[in-house]
Amino acid sequence: MKWSLVKGFQPVSLCDWPSLVTSVIFLGGCNFRCPTCHNKDIAFFPERCPTIPIDNIFSYLVKKQMWIDGVVISGGEPTIFNHLHELISEIRKLGFKVKLDTNGSKPDIIKTLLEEKMVDLFAVDIKGPFEKYPILTGNKITEREVKKNFYKIFEMANSYPSKFIFRTTKVPFLTQEDIRIIKTYLPKGFDLILQEYREVSNIGFKDA
Repeated sequence: MKWSLVKGFQPVSLCDWPSLVTSVIFLGGCNFRCPTCHNKDIAFFPERCPTIPIDNIFSYLVKKQMWIDGVVISGGEPTIFNHLHELISEIRKLGFKVKLDTNGSKPDIIKTLLEEKMVDLFAVDIKGPFEKYPILTGNKITEREVKKNFYKIFEMANSYPSKFIFRTTKVPFLTQEDIRIIKTYLPKGFDLILQEYREVSNIGFKDA
């Protein structure tokens, strides 16, 4: 049961980690309800998605070890997964680098993984200006909470600049001024990676 939230696997990706060939594991469930989520089935309704046998994934990684440089753990939101540390440990035992995609809502977990040298790269999504987080996340986090979280993450990024990248998806309701504001949040020396929005169906800006 502990691996029941492994809900997706992309054997080969050339775009999830700059300059590396990767496999991507998708974990189900999320603590946000972003109305523009492009993985909403996995994020919102993981119980409706089939579980991918973890042994099958590990077998594939072993067979393709000569061609796969690293493994990306995405979601959903991986940091809410109870067995994340164990999953990363098993992947590292196979000899792979690990990248973690996260919404930044669990900075203490990020700190632990960073200090234990479990993750090689954290890709942190900044949804928008902090004041817009309630509408962008389905009212799952307040402006005050997100400021506190990112204060901790930016401190870590200052100390370990090679371990972090920051991304924003250009979703509806984000303006050019919003993008400019987001860029002002970043620690010195960091650039904001902008991602194009892929439209999803019939979820409005409200709590799902």
